[in-house]
Amino acid sequence: MIFPANLTLDTLNNLGKGSMTDFLDIKFTKIGEDYLEATMPVDSRTKQPLGLLHGGANIVLAETLGSVAATCLVDHQKQYCVGLEINANHLKSVKAGYVTGITKPIHIGKKTQVWEIKIYTDQKELSCISRITMAVIDKK
Repeated sequence: MIFPANLTLDTLNNLGKGSMTDFLDIKFTKIGEDYLEATMPVDSRTKQPLGLLHGGANIVLAETLGSVAATCLVDHQKQYCVGLEINANHLKSVKAGYVTGITKPIHIGKKTQVWEIKIYTDQKELSCISRITMAVIDKK
């Protein structure tokens, strides 16, 4: 397992209180051996004017997953993580329900981490695939 044994869903869900994560109702739902999972509703907060899930909302879900996963792997007394680059391919439109994002590590280094995020519809169809590079920064 790459995540700390004492990591809980309550801990992860409390990180975003009062932030965009909270506003968009992103909820962490699973902690796996090598992945984190979270859901986000497809509603008035996350849709664009055509009534489809906004690509930017996908990016928020992806960056939330990658950033939180990266942060879980560093010593908070010595380091913190920030997004360096993110990209996404939007593969299938979503009009309602929830989307579920799952992030897995591609590279865990001393100064950078790379995470892949796949976002699925309620019907388990791949809607978006994203990759985020995180910078691991030493506290001064």
